[in-house]
Amino acid sequence: MSEPSPAAPNWAVSHNDMANAIRALSMDAVQRANSGHPGMPMGMADVATVLFSRYLKFDPADPNWADRDRFVLSAGHGSMLLYSLLYLTGYPDISLEDIKNFRQLESPCAGHPEYGTAGGIETTTGPLGQGVANAVGMALAERLLNARFGDDVVDHRTYVIAGDGCLMEGISQEAITFAGHLKLSKLIMLFDDNQISIDGPTSLTTSEDQCARFEAAGWHTQSVDGHDPDAVAAAIEAAQASDKPSMIACRTIIGYGSPNKQGTSSTHGAPLGEDEIAATREALGWDHPPFVIPEDILHAWNEAGSRGAAAHQAWADRMEALDSATRDDFFRRDAGILPDGFGQAIVDYKAALVAEPVKVATRKASEMALEVINGVVPETIGGSADLTGSNNTKTKEQGIVAPGDFAGSFIHYGVREHGMAAMMNGMALHGGVIPYSGTFLVFTDYCRPSIRLSALMEQRVIYVMTHDSIGLGEDGPTHQPVEHISSLRAIPNLLVFRPADAVETAESWQLALEWKDAPSVIALTRQGLPQVRLDNAADNLSAKGAYVLMPADGEEQVTLYASGSEVSIAAAARERLQADGIGTCVVSVPCMDLFWWQSDEYQNEVLNRGTVCVAVEAGVQQGWERFIGAEGSFIGMSSFGASAPAGALYEHFGITPENVAAAAKARL
Repeated sequence: MSEPSPAAPNWAVSHNDMANAIRALSMDAVQRANSGHPGMPMGMADVATVLFSRYLKFDPADPNWADRDRFVLSAGHGSMLLYSLLYLTGYPDISLEDIKNFRQLESPCAGHPEYGTAGGIETTTGPLGQGVANAVGMALAERLLNARFGDDVVDHRTYVIAGDGCLMEGISQEAITFAGHLKLSKLIMLFDDNQISIDGPTSLTTSEDQCARFEAAGWHTQSVDGHDPDAVAAAIEAAQASDKPSMIACRTIIGYGSPNKQGTSSTHGAPLGEDEIAATREALGWDHPPFVIPEDILHAWNEAGSRGAAAHQAWADRMEALDSATRDDFFRRDAGILPDGFGQAIVDYKAALVAEPVKVATRKASEMALEVINGVVPETIGGSADLTGSNNTKTKEQGIVAPGDFAGSFIHYGVREHGMAAMMNGMALHGGVIPYSGTFLVFTDYCRPSIRLSALMEQRVIYVMTHDSIGLGEDGPTHQPVEHISSLRAIPNLLVFRPADAVETAESWQLALEWKDAPSVIALTRQGLPQVRLDNAADNLSAKGAYVLMPADGEEQVTLYASGSEVSIAAAARERLQADGIGTCVVSVPCMDLFWWQSDEYQNEVLNRGTVCVAVEAGVQQGWERFIGAEGSFIGMSSFGASAPAGALYEHFGITPENVAAAAKARL
């Protein structure tokens, strides 16, 4: 569909004046904060000016316009580049006063861009390389939605500025090869090829030919002088015409304009200093005081910001012309609202499980739940990091996403766990789709930086992590997660589910999908588990995080807490204790995070401090202390696992009904 005209602006203000406005704001803000990175914004100001004034499709009056181009600053340390652009082009959330308060408490101009603080900030960047993978995810989401709604509704590009550090990080390779494989031609990377890192010239650490690297991965590549606006413009147009993702290596001078520091690492991560800023002003011919943008230059930038209004209105007109069902479906998905009937579908499915209980691994139970979910929630996009048959994330009706064919809803990510997680963040940030994908729980170590960013950005990304304990058996301690569940529970705003059976698995999926402002990890077993929930299909008991699964018969003397595969062990221990006349309650804990968000009254009902408390989980103890208190007992792991069949391992490490019962009796 129509894009803003790529012709050079017919303004009296020169390109240099517009680019120098970015340089001035950036060096002044960093100086005032006495902290930050002025070099990258000063070096990439020319490239950014060309992009924002001629090519980027956006409308500051509606920063969330669904068919806008996405712009990602992967080199997030250069955040003043983005804040300057947002202010100059007229985004209402960034004021000059905000820029003056760069890196100060409650300013939207944080040290690194933070999603949600201001319109126009498409993602949180700073951990290098994450933005590259986010951009790939955004470009993928655009193609997926285009395949469903057509060019009239979804037809936009994703641009990403990346630096040397972004391309050194391993996550970039995962994302780059994936994008090349799928031929995501709407993705354009502008590589800030300034050949400088914090420690000095990049020649200290790399001799890589980036264009050759990208070409090998299936990208279209070009090299240009990043300070020649016409050359940059021509390269962007060539990239737009390519049927491949494109990388433009923009040779720039870091700290451009600083007569004594440009081209050196001293401009990378520290203020220039008052004397050097004065010298830079003179060298650039910028004789305006700090934070003063002349009216004609600001007007030119505001006009650049208004370029996309016509394209936005044309899109709105096309949307209005759609049939109401298609239009409503698109806006529902874009708003992240689940379809009507989703909740009832889960209730009906749980009722069927209660009527006919099943003994299955929870990874299989997850697949069963997904068969229901994917039938009623068409925006789910599944995947796996080369473990589809083990993670059970693909349902029968899902087609495969392939190069040139984005009609499917299942993605083979290959062995790219870190990239997969960051690309799912990009998909969620783009909107219109709900990404989920799987690998083994132990490999959350590879995903963790991206999972943390999911939580920080409050994105609904669902991580399906199977083989969740020593119960996976013979693959041994390299694949047996021990500390992982506890370490994931330590991440704020991350829901970590460990369901005990098929019913709790369905409930966990329901909660993960309904929770719009947090990611979820659903940890699932390899081994089969008996169904312990045999009644009450109507209520989502897992929503409380922990609940009484089996009350005590008679006076309650013991409370057993467990999650996942150990709930059935606790249930068997309860039978032994009850047989000995010891009233025992079993509390299932599918999600600690949700439990600690409940009222004090509810928590006190579940945390029966007047009884002997024992917790059992095939992982480390961390986190269970709040349940069992100083006087309680924990049955679990305090070492790495071993290679053996699952049953033998549970016996070897003492995670058995007998030991749970014995621990309780020892405390009576």
